[in-house]
Parts: sequence; C-alpha cells; structure tokens
Amino acid sequence: DGRFEEPLEEAMDPIRAKKIAAAVAGVLEYLAEAQAAAAPAPELAAPAAPAPGPAPSAWALAGRHDTMLFRTLWQRRVARPG
Repeated sequence: DGRFEEPLEEAMDPIRAKKIAAAVAGVLEYLAEAQAAAAPAPELAAPAAPAPGPAPSAWALAGRHDTMLFRTLWQRRVARPG
C-alpha cells in the first residue's frame, strides 16, 4: 500500500513520539509490577491446607451415640457390687 514506508519517528512530531513512548513505557512498567505482585514469592507461599473431610451424617452420629450409651450402661452394670 505504501502508507507506512517511512519510520514512525520521522512521520510524527518529536514531542508526540516522546509522549507515546513514555505512555507505552508506563503501561509496560505497570504490567511488569502487576505480574510480579501476582506471583507469590516461593518462600512466602503458605503450604496448602488439607482438604476438609466429609461432614458426618446423622446416621453415623446416632450410631456413635448409641455405642457410647451402651458402653456406659455396660460399665455401670459390671462395676455394680454383687
């Protein structure tokens, strides 16, 4: 096409070229800082917490309660004097 044959600096006002270069440099610096802040340092990374287990069901709790009650009653019966 031939529209973009001459270099950007020659086709543009020098002050405008400096402003664009400064803006691009600022954006690149901001992106570099954001990327560095997003990646945690290896020594500061906390170890992963273990995944929580499944919650106990009502049936399991009822069974445990019955077992403990039976054990208590059995101990009272056995410990009772003659």
